[in-house]
This record gives sequence, structure tokens and C-alpha cells, in this order.
Amino acid sequence: MTTIAAACRQVLDAAEPREKVRLARAAARAWKRGELAARFDVAMPDQPARPERPELLPPNRMPKRGRGGSERGRIALLHALAHIEFSAIDLAFDAAGRFGAQFPRRYIDDWLSVGADEAMHFAILDRRLKVLGSHYGALPAHAGLWESAAETAHDPAARLAVVPMVLEARGLDVTPETVARFEMAGDVASARILHRIYTDEIRHVGFGAKWFGYLCANAGILPAPEWQRLVGRFFRGVIKPPFNDSARQSAGLTRDFYGPIAAS
Repeated sequence: MTTIAAACRQVLDAAEPREKVRLARAAARAWKRGELAARFDVAMPDQPARPERPELLPPNRMPKRGRGGSERGRIALLHALAHIEFSAIDLAFDAAGRFGAQFPRRYIDDWLSVGADEAMHFAILDRRLKVLGSHYGALPAHAGLWESAAETAHDPAARLAVVPMVLEARGLDVTPETVARFEMAGDVASARILHRIYTDEIRHVGFGAKWFGYLCANAGILPAPEWQRLVGRFFRGVIKPPFNDSARQSAGLTRDFYGPIAAS
């Protein structure tokens, strides 16, 4: 029987987008059916495989996207979001395969469901790009999305603190406004896709908060101060408003976590 670690590694080693999506969905289904052994006998890679396109650029070389008012601006924004979702597939499967031995089985359930969601999100964004006359890989993309994963590869608490509870939580803050801009531009189809992703991401941030709380409870420490400590050490950016407090609270990420360290 194939192991969960081997299945996660397969996803991370797949460079071609359609193959990564296929393997992600297949792994999630196989785990749910009990077809993968709960063994962590295969190491996760330092870097996931990537396709030849898009060209990956450092943040300071990325072209300005605009705010999505024009069709060109909306395509650029959808492409950037597709790249985030493509990278999020790897982040979910790496979280399961790298740290799963340190958690109950329900942790694997959660992160494989996240990985399947991210694969679906990428697929529908790529499909929408094609309808608009583009495709994933047509534009350059951000090269730094894996940096937080690499810097927290040694520590599940740090990974949970930074990836779902900072990076994905930021999506909860900015997506409603993006949906509204697409609707104002008359691109209702894209707006519906983004709203679907937004509702799923609330659950994903919730999984991060839940398992971070689990680690803190086991260690006998308070979650909010520990989160602040780890974010200060491993997150290079700034925790800045505006915050979608209601969505964050729905995910279990209450203001006592981010309020004290938010930039004024």
C-alpha cells in the first residue's frame, strides 16, 4: 500500500499543472477511502517542482497589475491568484507530508482537503483565464511564495502561524473588495469564482488556527502570545490593516492575535 508521505511527495514533484491537480485530487480521494497507509517514510523536497512557465520574478521586479478595472488588469489579477492557488497546493501537501507524524489523523484529513480545494481553485481560475483569452503561465509570477514554507520547514507551529494564519488570512481581508471591483466591471463570472475561493479560505485559516491551538495546548502555552512571537521571528512582512475581523473571527483568528502587533 502506498503511504501518505509518498502520495504527498508525488504532488510536490509534479511540475505540470494539470498533473499536479490530478495527483492532488487523487491523493485526497485515496486518503479518504483508506487506500494510503498513515506512514511518513518519504521526505518532502526542499523545493516543489515548477513548470517552465510562468517566469518567476522577485517581488521588486513584478510588473504593476492595476486594480482590475480593465480586462487586462483583471486577467493579470486572476493570473496572480491562479499562481497563489497553484503554490497553495504544494503548501497543503507539504504540511501533511512533512508534519503529519506529529499530529492526530484528523490533521491529515484537514490538510488533504485543503490541498484538494486549492487544486480545484487553480483549475477554475485557469479555466476562467482561458475564457478571457489567456492561460496560466502567460504572465510572470511571484517567486517568493515558497520562502515562508522553506523558513518554517523545521517547525510545525511556525508553519501554521505564518502560512494559514498570516498569508491566507490576508486573503480574507482583501478578497471582498476584489469581488466588488469585478462585479462593478461587469465580470460576474470571475466575481463568483473569487467568492467561492473566499468562503473556502475561511475554513483553511480555521484549520491553521485549530492545529496551532492544539500544539499550544499540548505545550501548555497561550496561543496568541506564541503566535505573535513566531510571526515576529519568521514573517518578513508587516501585519497591516484593514482587517476583515468577522471572517478572521469565523476562522478562530481573533483580534487578540493580530491586534497587538498590527501596524498603525
